[in-house]
Amino acid sequence: MSRPTTKTDLLTAAETNYEKLNALIAGLTEQELETPFDFSDEAKKKEAHWNRDKNLRDILIHLYEWHQLLLNWVHADKNGGSQPFIPKPYNWRTYGEMNVEFWKKHQDTSLDDAKHLLQGSHAEVLALAETFSNEELFSKGVYKWVGGSTLGSYFVSTTSSHYDWAMKKLKAHKKILPKRNAAHRSK
Repeated sequence: MSRPTTKTDLLTAAETNYEKLNALIAGLTEQELETPFDFSDEAKKKEAHWNRDKNLRDILIHLYEWHQLLLNWVHADKNGGSQPFIPKPYNWRTYGEMNVEFWKKHQDTSLDDAKHLLQGSHAEVLALAETFSNEELFSKGVYKWVGGSTLGSYFVSTTSSHYDWAMKKLKAHKKILPKRNAAHRSK
């Protein structure tokens, strides 16, 4: 699916990928859910998130927290305030540190709570997207606070694109788990 460039495509892609993510989660075995993520033997998986997230809860909370960034950012502007998308003291160069703080903040959050939080924030983000016209979402220069991008691109990034990231990570976990189990049995 190509990156959405219209409101209709944004809403469809967000809902479709959210449903795919939930279907993938529903199909996880107990072993896949209980075994911590470990991508340390995967040479191509160098980005920090491969080491940060240890389980499904961590992924769901990451998605939830990025929804909160979007919701807070848009609501601040709608209420006459202005704030950067990435809250201080972080910025686009240091948002990895912010992601680690999100991870730390939710280490006591249960998987069930993470699922409910994400379900609620997903619905909030889509409801917020509905309040904007296609032009407001996908025309540059409509909102000064968005900068050189479009508002819709932020919605896409925090929904369908981020859900795609989560699915890739879960599929990678499912793929390497049998290899790890075989290696442990041969020891």
